Amino acid sequence: MKPLEFEQPIVELEKEIANLKAKAISQKIDMTQEVSAMEEKLAQTKHEIYDSLSPWQRVQIARHVQRPFMLDYISHAFDDFCELHGDRHVGDDHAMPGGLATIGGQRVVVIGHQKGRDTKENLKRNFGSAHPEGYRKSLRLMKLAERFQLPVVALIDTPGAFPGIGAEERNIAEAIALNLREMMLLKVPIIAVVLGEGGSGGALGIGVADRVLMMENAYYSVISPEGCAAILWKHRKHAPEAAEAMKIAAPDLAELKLIDGVVKEPRGGAHHSHQEAAENLKQALLTQINELKALPLDQRLDERYQKYRALGEWQGE
Repeated sequence: MKPLEFEQPIVELEKEIANLKAKAISQKIDMTQEVSAMEEKLAQTKHEIYDSLSPWQRVQIARHVQRPFMLDYISHAFDDFCELHGDRHVGDDHAMPGGLATIGGQRVVVIGHQKGRDTKENLKRNFGSAHPEGYRKSLRLMKLAERFQLPVVALIDTPGAFPGIGAEERNIAEAIALNLREMMLLKVPIIAVVLGEGGSGGALGIGVADRVLMMENAYYSVISPEGCAAILWKHRKHAPEAAEAMKIAAPDLAELKLIDGVVKEPRGGAHHSHQEAAENLKQALLTQINELKALPLDQRLDERYQKYRALGEWQGE
């Protein structure tokens, strides 16, 4: 597994432990005490690094190529996934899969962004940046969910909607804006989860929900740290300062009450155990679905409306 820059002390200690064990075997030497001491040091180093991650370090984890993506979570946490295709206007968008699935015996409609791990898959998935037809497809599936009274699960993981000329020609801003309006009025429970990257309107286009959750090392922001740094500091090297200033990490957003909950990840990030991360997500989703299904429709819609009315702060003169 490819380590991140800030994980190098952990990697070095793991190498030293492996060398000590190999030496003990090859030379038939009892090095139990030395190995134990190194393992204690390794545990302490992991504690110091992973329990005090900076926002920029969390962004790096959120972008890790081996981090579980939408279809990985569907494979581990959902059953009977049946993908549905096409927006009934232009075509199908592979960056925004969606369809019917079951989670914990509950039938749902699940939509989301899908990235790729190699060049071929990234080209197919457009690096997780959806086109207008992706957002129109997601709305079609949400309307299907409303027709059959199924909860909607939106799994967000995108650097942003595709900014190309073709997307503009096919009215991507209108497609996202329509989703915002229609999701506010949708009569079934909606739970959105930011899995990794939650970038700008591309994330918000499927992010209007009764409950918004974030994986522990995800980020949610109107602009990337690099974009913010380029604007404010005139150089991308200031991305760590930008990430800190924007409060884009899950713990900060939870404290600001901009999200409704944080889903715990395995130590070091979800890429260390896809199965554990998916199980944590599954339990969080089932809890939210059961709570929302217990609410009367009028109350649920009113709480959704009030939730977004209460976001943000302002200061009078």
